[in-house]
Amino acid sequence: MASARLLAFFALAALITACGGPGDSAKVPTAQPAEATSAEIGEYVVHFSAQTTDQLPPDVARAYNIVRSKNRAMLNVSVIRKADRQSVPATVQVKTSNLTGQLKNVTMRKIEEPGDTVAIYYIGETSVANRETLLFDITVRPEGQTAASEVRFKREFYTDS
Repeated sequence: MASARLLAFFALAALITACGGPGDSAKVPTAQPAEATSAEIGEYVVHFSAQTTDQLPPDVARAYNIVRSKNRAMLNVSVIRKADRQSVPATVQVKTSNLTGQLKNVTMRKIEEPGDTVAIYYIGETSVANRETLLFDITVRPEGQTAASEVRFKREFYTDS
C-alpha cells in the first residue's frame, strides 16, 4: 500500500511540475523553463516539483501528515545517482521567497519508502496566495560528497477556482 501511495504521489507531482534548472554554487542559479523538473549535478540528478497540497489524494496526505489546502504549497525533492538510478540520501536545504523578496519558511523532511530499492525523497510545505510566484533555491549535498550544488526554480500558484 505504501508503494502504491508513493507511485500516486510521484505521478501527481510529475503532472504538476514546476520550472527549474541547475546552478553553480559560486553563482546565483537562474530559473529554467516551466517544463524542467530536474537538474544534473555531477554524478546525480535532482528531481523537484511544487504543487498546492489540495491536489494530493486524501490518503496520501494523511499517510505523510500533510494538511490539504489550496493555500499551502508542497515542495518535493529527490536525488538520484546516475550510474545505477538509485535514490541517495542527501542534505537538502531550501530558501524560498516570493517575487517581492518576502522569505517563506520551508523545512524539509526526509521520507523513505522501503521496497526492492529504497525510495528517498524530501518534502516541505509553506503558505501560498493566489497567483503568488515562489522562487525555490535548493542546496543539495549527496551523502559522501563534500561539495553542495544549487538548483533554482520558480512556480506560480493559483489558489482560486
